[in-house]
Amino acid sequence: MLGKWLMHKVKHREDETIPSILELFRQSSDFVEYDFELESACYKIAYFRTMVDSDRLNRDILAYLPKAKKQSLDALLEAVPITDKQLVYSGNELRNKAMAGFVILYEKDNPSACGVIEVSMESDRQVSPPENEFSVAGPRESFIESLDTNINLIRKRLPLPQLEVKEMKIGKITQTRVCLLYIQGLVDQDNLQTMQQRLEKVEFDQVIDSSSLAQMITDNTMSMFPQLINTERPERVAAVLAEGKVAFMCDGSPEAVFGPTTLIEFFSSLEDYFLPWQIASAVRLLRFVAVAFSILATPIYVAVLTYHYELIPRDLLATIIASRSNLPFPPIIEAVFLELTIELLREAGARLPTKVGQTIGIVGGIVIGQASVEAGLTSNILLIIVALAALASFTTPVYQMGNTIRLIRFPFIIAAAIAGGVGVVVCGLYTLVHLLHLTSLGRPYLAPLFPPRFKDWKDAFIRLPFSWMSSRPVYLRPRDKGRFNFSRATRKEDIDE
Repeated sequence: MLGKWLMHKVKHREDETIPSILELFRQSSDFVEYDFELESACYKIAYFRTMVDSDRLNRDILAYLPKAKKQSLDALLEAVPITDKQLVYSGNELRNKAMAGFVILYEKDNPSACGVIEVSMESDRQVSPPENEFSVAGPRESFIESLDTNINLIRKRLPLPQLEVKEMKIGKITQTRVCLLYIQGLVDQDNLQTMQQRLEKVEFDQVIDSSSLAQMITDNTMSMFPQLINTERPERVAAVLAEGKVAFMCDGSPEAVFGPTTLIEFFSSLEDYFLPWQIASAVRLLRFVAVAFSILATPIYVAVLTYHYELIPRDLLATIIASRSNLPFPPIIEAVFLELTIELLREAGARLPTKVGQTIGIVGGIVIGQASVEAGLTSNILLIIVALAALASFTTPVYQMGNTIRLIRFPFIIAAAIAGGVGVVVCGLYTLVHLLHLTSLGRPYLAPLFPPRFKDWKDAFIRLPFSWMSSRPVYLRPRDKGRFNFSRATRKEDIDE
């Protein structure tokens, strides 16, 4: 019913007049309208008091209107020392301006044209350190809910006239401001057109956050793997734009979304570029090992104890038999019970207030884990494996991929219970085939591994020194491939030269 109403309103929006829009505004209790008399004419001032800064209204508008040289809308607008002001002649344009915090000025007896002046109320929070992508080294700024402030944070890091910002409005009800950012002369036109066309074709009534908008434009909406990266750090957006990628941001959202991206990028942290390349490479390799352990540890335990006892060393077999001698459940029930318990504790800790959530996570994990072992519901060996697997999943720098790692363990556990090691292998091959078919804005998701791009391996599993990164990633197809002269950067000159 709401959808039909919206379609009807959008279809007839061009037919709306200024008087009909003003009459619609008067039905709201927060719409203020009063007369403003000058020498030879009577004007009306109207605005939504919940959208307008009353101090700016009195100081910058009402104090200057009587100083106008002529009694006309043009002269009144010229007398006001505010840059964002104009005349509007259509009801649709007046609607958009009033909803954005503009004050309306029109003749009382002739409302065919209106002057609109921007005095919107600003209630943005201050720029603060990032919370989800915290790093020990690096800048301490993150995006906020103001789109203009977020663009300013990026332009401070990329002071280029080639950095272009394209604005559009998405959402039939919300009319959310969305900005597309890219560097002209560097970005591949196919990537730019793909992102722009998908954003322009979004058909939805409300767009509240950039994360929900990213789900609407991904290549494969049925996949649990994220195909675009969300970030709250301006320096990361500046870095990917300099590589030739495309990003977009929504007004009211403290995150930016960029693409195309690859699977390996989800395990790359900004801190990797603030540390020496040897340490950064070791930490990045540790993340890959941790993710593999998080996915496969519990399924392998279930497969070995269900079908492959012969794989257990003799010294370890006695310990496992002793830990499982009094358990009434098979390994699959035991594993699923512990995995669900860990997920419940994690979700409860995330939803509760910070101090209470930390207490629930620590105390709850210790109490429930110890109690389940003493009650004979789980073995202490599996408890250790599940705890280590949950801990390993937290090493993923990008939150969206961390959620995928949490969920993908369950199909592997079920496959291990059904077919043992064969089931784990089949589930792994199915995941690999799925990743091979995935794309991000039409680009391969597994690049530079498949198709192989050996030039991009310098910043894949390991990070080589900056002097080796003389070219931009090949899979992005940037129009300017080179970053700097490799031979000149690696040449070591004598100090006397």
